[in-house]
Amino acid sequence: MILQSLSSTSMPPFVINIAGPELLSVRRVAEQFGERFHKPVRFEGQESPDALLSNANKSYELFGRPHVDAAQMISLIADWVGRGGATLAKPTHFEERAGRF
Repeated sequence: MILQSLSSTSMPPFVINIAGPELLSVRRVAEQFGERFHKPVRFEGQESPDALLSNANKSYELFGRPHVDAAQMISLIADWVGRGGATLAKPTHFEERAGRF
């Protein structure tokens, strides 16, 4: 979708959300990775009472829905990490809520 969206660039910018259709909880995804790697998961701080959600319907209209669902993506990432695949070792900024990454 990212590569396909390059054909829609414009000035002023054409803004589009690119996300999967599932609602994912950072907590639940972390727990799934913990289960996969047989490691305990520890959380710090408190979860917010609201959620930041992306509406990617426009991207689905333009490019179609993703071919890989969240469960498949989690499995692929866990497999990659488990085999020692390269990472960028960058912070996730999952705690960021003001859009400053």
